[in-house]
Amino acid sequence: MKLELVATCLFGLEKLLGQEIDALGYERVATINGRVTFLGDEEAIALSNIFLRYAERVMIKLGSFRAETFDMLFEGTRSLPWHAFIGRSDAFPVKGHSIKSTLRSLPDCQAIIKKAIVKSLGEKYGMSYFPEEGVKYQVEFFILNDEATLMIDTSGTALHKRGYRRDSLAAPIRETLAAAIAATSRPRPDVLLWDPFCGSGTIAIEAARLMLNIAPGADRSFAAESFPFIEKRHWEDAREEAREGVIRDSGFEVYASDIDPAAVELTVKNAYRAGVGKVVRGFIKDARDITSGGRRGTIVTNPPYGERLGSLPEVEALYRDIGRKFRSLSPWQVYVITSHEGFERLYGKRADKVKKLYNGMIPCYLYEYYKN
Repeated sequence: MKLELVATCLFGLEKLLGQEIDALGYERVATINGRVTFLGDEEAIALSNIFLRYAERVMIKLGSFRAETFDMLFEGTRSLPWHAFIGRSDAFPVKGHSIKSTLRSLPDCQAIIKKAIVKSLGEKYGMSYFPEEGVKYQVEFFILNDEATLMIDTSGTALHKRGYRRDSLAAPIRETLAAAIAATSRPRPDVLLWDPFCGSGTIAIEAARLMLNIAPGADRSFAAESFPFIEKRHWEDAREEAREGVIRDSGFEVYASDIDPAAVELTVKNAYRAGVGKVVRGFIKDARDITSGGRRGTIVTNPPYGERLGSLPEVEALYRDIGRKFRSLSPWQVYVITSHEGFERLYGKRADKVKKLYNGMIPCYLYEYYKN
């Protein structure tokens, strides 16, 4: 079955996500902020859920149409081939978003779309009531500039939830964003990667999983595994491919340190759950005291800010301190993500490159220092 699929992502990760889709061999057809549309089939649903490192969800696109009124929303939804996926007893809850559009009320949009799907299925099945006790097909709508797109979610739990981080400290960074930052730092087997504010260990773990080629979704399940039109062999084959692709003998090493013993303990636990416990070395250390030890290295970190560290003056004093310390490690490269817009001034040096990214809905900046 030829399908149009939509992979969503955090704003700023579209390029990395598109490159992953290319690597899987699928054709991209459109990219907008926070989503990449591509062509695939049933096998692509399994492969993209298991292998896409920077995606938040993978959805089947049913169609798009203008929706400036509720009548247009109803008729556009009704015309889509819902019966090709949803059976007589299946569940089809509706949720979604509307941005810069005439139809702003999400509850009203949900109700109209639900009613239209019932009408469409009723015409195909000759039914007026649907028990919704079978397979769950989560319907997602996205209305942007009065253009409505209707989709079915195949992921279930968001893809950034890999399964290894059962507990976390305050203000954790998303796994997808941590993976993107790690990839941006261009990790290499012969270069130490060090996160001196490891928190729950997410950046260190994602860097290690990237370098060991551990598929991000290899150890979790997905909503589409219950979809009857996707053969179980596609999931089995994708997981087997993921297992066979793991690099067992990499010389890559990650340091994950923190001044907080609880953070280090949690990082070590998470690293072992993630299958990288032998690569990630966790230990207690103040970031202001780290040394190169004569090694080549790269610092990749998300230093404390706001709720993660008392007052703003404390944060700014810390940033000044780490600026002096990190610059003393030259020629190490440094990648720092923070929501503090005055970071460069406090750090004491202008970054070679700054990227605006989002941790969920929180805007932040990745400061990249190539010659620190």
